[in-house]
Amino acid sequence: MQSPLFAEKGTEANMSVMDILIALVPALGLGFQVICMQLIGGKYTNKVMGMAIVTLLVGIGVYLVKQPVLTPVLWLGAALSGIGFCIGIILQVKSFSLVGVSMTMPISVGEQLVGTALVGALCFHEWTTVSQWLLGGGALILIVIGIAMTAYQERRDQGSNVKKGMLYLLVSSLGFVAYASFPTAFHLGGWDMVFPQAVAIFVAMIILCSFEKQPQLFAAKTWQNMATGVCFAIANLGIIFSNEINGVAVGYTMSQLNVIISTLGGLWILHEAKTPKEVKMIIAGVILVVAGGIMIGVTK
Repeated sequence: MQSPLFAEKGTEANMSVMDILIALVPALGLGFQVICMQLIGGKYTNKVMGMAIVTLLVGIGVYLVKQPVLTPVLWLGAALSGIGFCIGIILQVKSFSLVGVSMTMPISVGEQLVGTALVGALCFHEWTTVSQWLLGGGALILIVIGIAMTAYQERRDQGSNVKKGMLYLLVSSLGFVAYASFPTAFHLGGWDMVFPQAVAIFVAMIILCSFEKQPQLFAAKTWQNMATGVCFAIANLGIIFSNEINGVAVGYTMSQLNVIISTLGGLWILHEAKTPKEVKMIIAGVILVVAGGIMIGVTK
């Protein structure tokens, strides 16, 4: 999953070691968020509600410090973005149980990169030169190839799960693209978005999870999964700081490295069953997805 808070720009030159470390914070937060929720366990409703609770608490804290003017436009953009996030994260978490983290995350990040790049280029006119279109087009090709490689299966005994997981991921990625795109569409700043978006995520998560039989929204596993929410909050706030210090292109690109942590974590920490050939294909696919993400970052 990606943070959409790319509105604050800073200088991209003369990066210090501290600047680089700050730029890596979102990748670490998003990467370990996935590993954390899988280690804690529980129903998908517990996992996403744990995140939503912490997101709301952090949003309230940011509001008390920043005190943004809460206009109707801000609330509308934040609500649409927050609903997109809820759809995205719920279906992404559901896909973990179908195809595993090591397959889900590179495909999910790859689809999000393709979606946000196309929306940026076609709707927000972020690619205006021939070189940007060539570089961006090449990046999209690399990402699509990488997605195909990570989805490779040497054994076909889980075909129905894979098909269902791929459908979940497609809809999930559309939700994340909406999450990332609406702040830009409504010209909303990073800090201003935090509180109203947090409220939207909390309310929408309760509504969407209530459709599940025995959702157990506030069970013990939900409170344990607040640790997952802490990881997400660190990533979300980290990318705002990174964009202010390093600029959008660097902040966006470095945040894509979360796919390395989550994918390798799925293989080596969660011990997901893969054949040696599948592991090689997944790692090669991740490399292509990251390379494509870096190329997209260069176009910004």
